[in-house]
Amino acid sequence: MKRLRWGIISTANIAKQFLIPAMHEADNAEVVAVASRDRQRGQAYAKEAGIPKVHDSYEALLADADVDAVYNPLPNHLHVPLSVQAVEAGKHVLCEKPLGLSVADIRPLLKAAADHPQRVVMEAFMYRFHPQWIKVRELINSDELGGIKAVQAEFTYFNRDPGNVRNRADIGGGGLLDIGCYCVSAARLAFSREPARVMSLIDMDPEFKVDRHATGVLDFAPGTATFYCSMQSNPSQSVKIFGEKASLLVENPFYRREVPSRLFLRKDNHDEMVSVGHYNHYVEMVTAFSRAALEGLPAPTPLSDALANMKVLDALFQSGQSGKWVGIE
Repeated sequence: MKRLRWGIISTANIAKQFLIPAMHEADNAEVVAVASRDRQRGQAYAKEAGIPKVHDSYEALLADADVDAVYNPLPNHLHVPLSVQAVEAGKHVLCEKPLGLSVADIRPLLKAAADHPQRVVMEAFMYRFHPQWIKVRELINSDELGGIKAVQAEFTYFNRDPGNVRNRADIGGGGLLDIGCYCVSAARLAFSREPARVMSLIDMDPEFKVDRHATGVLDFAPGTATFYCSMQSNPSQSVKIFGEKASLLVENPFYRREVPSRLFLRKDNHDEMVSVGHYNHYVEMVTAFSRAALEGLPAPTPLSDALANMKVLDALFQSGQSGKWVGIE
C-alpha cells in the first residue's frame, strides 16, 4: 500500500506522544523527517521517535522532496504562518487545533488553501474521527434521540506551569482556544448547525493574563448548549445531549483514555450502555487524512468547519469582554 510521507514541524511533545505513534501505526502513512532549530535536540527526538531524517530548520523540511505532508503542532500563534508556508511549498497540512488565534488570523491560511485546492489542509480535531462520535451522529440522524434541545459539555484540567505554552498570553494561550474549542465543536456537531448568538463569562488568571475558566451559552434556537472549560480545575470531560425522546451521555468524549469508549442512552427511564470499543482516534484521523491526500479527495473535515468554530470562539471572547450576547455573523 502506498504511504503518505510525513514531516513533523518541531519537536513538540504532542507529536511524540500521540501523532507520531499514530503515523507509525496507520497502514497508509510513514514519518520520514522532523525539523528542529536545535540540531542536538532534533537528533535525540528523531532517535526516540523512530524518524530517519532531521532538518535544522522548518524551511529545510518544507523544501524536502521526500515529504508529502506536514503536521504542525507549534504554539497557536505559529499555526497560520507555518501552515501557509507549507501549503505554498506544495505540502498537505494537518494543523493542530485551534487553526489560529481568530477569524482574522486564519484568513491567510484559508486563502492559501483555496489557491492550492490540490492540497489537503485540515484542523486536527481528532475526536471527530473516533467511532464513538460516528455512533453519536448515527443515533442523532436516526432520530433515536428526537429533536436535540440541549447540549452540556465540560473539559477541564489543572496546569499552572508558567513555562507551559497554554499559560503564555503572547503566543495564544488560554483555555478557550485550548479546550473550549472542543466544547464548541461538539455542540455544533450535535445540533448540525451554527448558533445564532453566544454569551460567556471568562475569568482571567491575574498572573498569566490568560483565560483560566470560561462558561458559555450557545443559542441554537430553539436548542441551547452550555459548557465549562478550565485550565485550573480537577481534570474532567463529558458531553451530554438531550433530545425529545432520549438523552445521551458521551463518556470521555475528547481525550484518549486507555479504556473502551462507551455511550449511555437513557430512554423512557431505561439506561442502555452502548459499547463502541477501544480505538485510537489519532490513528483514525491520520488514516483518513492520508487517504484523502493519496487519493485526491477533499479534507475529511473541511476548513469551512474550522472557520465556523473560530467565529463562535471570537464571539465568546467578545461576550466575555462586553458581558452581552454576541451574534454570529
